[in-house]
Amino acid sequence: MVKTTVYLHNDLAVTLRQMAISQGRSQAELIRDALETYAKTNSRPVSRGFGKYSSGESDISERAEEILMEAAKRGRWR
Repeated sequence: MVKTTVYLHNDLAVTLRQMAISQGRSQAELIRDALETYAKTNSRPVSRGFGKYSSGESDISERAEEILMEAAKRGRWR
């Protein structure tokens, strides 16, 4: 786990403290759960063009080094 610091407005800090007490959980645990839920529902945007084209080959990732070496030999990759 990584330690980090979060600054909260006073009213939010009080609410968080009260929630932790009432649920018998730590404030850190509540924050981790909230951030995990947020991260799951707000995924990172996919780069433009990602998955847009198909080579028709299914083993590209396994042969990436070989493909790049061949492209370099033909002067198409530097």
